[in-house]
Amino acid sequence: MRFLNRLSWKIALGASLIVLSVMLYSIHYLLFRDAHHIFIYLLGDIAFLPVEVFLVTIVVHQLLTEREKRVMLKKLNMVIGAFFSEVGVRLLRGFVAVDAAAADKRARLAAAGGWQELNIRELAKYFKGCGCSPEPTARSLAELRALLVSERVFLLGLLENPNLLEHESFTEMLWAVFHLAEELEAREVFTNLPPSDLKHLEGDIKRAYTAITIEWLWYMEHLRRNYPYLFSLAVRTNPFDASASVVIAD
Repeated sequence: MRFLNRLSWKIALGASLIVLSVMLYSIHYLLFRDAHHIFIYLLGDIAFLPVEVFLVTIVVHQLLTEREKRVMLKKLNMVIGAFFSEVGVRLLRGFVAVDAAAADKRARLAAAGGWQELNIRELAKYFKGCGCSPEPTARSLAELRALLVSERVFLLGLLENPNLLEHESFTEMLWAVFHLAEELEAREVFTNLPPSDLKHLEGDIKRAYTAITIEWLWYMEHLRRNYPYLFSLAVRTNPFDASASVVIAD
């Protein structure tokens, strides 16, 4: 019914514009009695119509779309930056701490001096394929739960941001983090968990760990290209570098 109402409105508007055009041409003819002149310009206008449609619907629309996309991505990267500042980096540190296969990841990402030359695309491909081997303890699981529960309101606020609908991978990462938080919160204690349940939690950690690492890499690339001062701080708080320090040494 709503669609029909919209269609009727458009038909009425189109008919009104056509009637108005006919009236204006009629007034022109009554004043100047020159049908030849009217048809020459009418045909010229009709001939130019495909070019006008091309310019408006393709060229101008594309330019406006690109501009809106840049504005949206800028806002979205601000949201992603807030996520890593508030909880993402701390969560990554927790994941790296329980990753039994973290040595190679640390070796690739810990060297601050080499960040400018890193190929982020190749690194993202590496992290997608290398996997991880989380071996959490009861204490580390409790610490992860405490962190995620304390940041629940902030994470829920991120999901309410409409701009995130345009960033599928980041949204999927948030869902993986939320699922891990729910799994951890649902358990009162983590001691003496059966191997099957522990393996299930390890799988949830692996899913969230891989997703957040890849998003962090692309966020670092964004900072490297656009905000060198923020990139400098992000390198000095690198969660993969055990010796990272925010203090700039001589």
